[in-house]
Amino acid sequence: MSAPPSREQAVACSNSTRSGFAGVGPGSPPAHYAIYALTRPGAELAGRLARGLSRSGGADLYLPRRLEKDYAGQAAYFERVSEALAGNFQLYRGHLFVGAVGLAVRIVAPLLKSKKDDPAVVVLTQDGRFAVSLLSGHLGGANDLAREAARLTGGQAVVSTATDVGGLPALEVLARDHQLEIEDFSRLAAVSRCLVDGERVPLYDPGHWLWPHLQAWAGRFELQPDPPEPGRGPHLRVDYHLGAEGDPEALIFRPRVIALGLGCHRGLERRELEELIGDSLAEASLALKSVAVLASVASRGREPALLELSRLMGRPLITYSKEELGRIETPNPSGKVLERIGVASVCEAAAMLAARTDRLLISKRKSPSATLAAALFDWKSSGSVQAGSTA
Repeated sequence: MSAPPSREQAVACSNSTRSGFAGVGPGSPPAHYAIYALTRPGAELAGRLARGLSRSGGADLYLPRRLEKDYAGQAAYFERVSEALAGNFQLYRGHLFVGAVGLAVRIVAPLLKSKKDDPAVVVLTQDGRFAVSLLSGHLGGANDLAREAARLTGGQAVVSTATDVGGLPALEVLARDHQLEIEDFSRLAAVSRCLVDGERVPLYDPGHWLWPHLQAWAGRFELQPDPPEPGRGPHLRVDYHLGAEGDPEALIFRPRVIALGLGCHRGLERRELEELIGDSLAEASLALKSVAVLASVASRGREPALLELSRLMGRPLITYSKEELGRIETPNPSGKVLERIGVASVCEAAAMLAARTDRLLISKRKSPSATLAAALFDWKSSGSVQAGSTA
């Protein structure tokens, strides 16, 4: 069991907010689990779980203060479990509560934000016979955590999500696992409901970014050669182009297939880069959430604006040496850039190199202190971004 965080850390975490450039890239998830028990038998079960989860990121044990003598140095202690859970809620990847489901519901309810932000919550009966996936079964991982907890206790996992019960795909999990990002989570329920009701769901996936991962359920989807017209009913659209955002029945998945090459003067403001990216992508009808990587020259790898943008977007910043960039033929080389930093192209060469392609989606665009280009790559053929240095 790892040392639990301090109360100050927990409060700081619970009061923090996650930020993102135009909604891209939530912050990294917490590192491990928290386990709570209210009684002595529950504490014994919680201790077994903590030891068993040591290979899955570790777990911290939280117990009533009256049990401090029995578990000295092995746990953190609370006067009220509701206060402990509230302070810890966003600090951990998942929470396991040994006690009554009803009590857990009352404690957790005021803390909820959304299915893409809330951590997993699993409730175990005091005898370990049942492990109930209570919250964030799919994206938060509560279904898997309940199964693991049941394995450790010799009990039975209780999973109630309709797609799991029906042997159907959890679309948000497929998206997460295959470099796809959901544009609007509020549209997910309608598509999932169609699947549960036995309907075939229209799917527009011109790049086959999702379709290969749906083969086990191929009969539940109807592959479309063209985007479904508005009014067709709930449907899936997998595309890096803008379009259909105004159709409330379109569940849009964005494949992360765009490499953004960026050049900049030292000391530029992040806001200028954000505006250049936003304007350039919008003009080309490309989705911001389809950006997979930012790329630049090595001499700009520690530029604060680039690093901050990378952090806010949740996308890596990859840099290449002047020699690597100089080997790429680009449509708009610059003598001034060559004279200033020793290579004729930064943004175009970096985008093409990162995407492993010789074609551009967006040729060089300029702002007063920055340049941008974009290239498309295919995860299925390239497998990954062209190796460089990660800032």
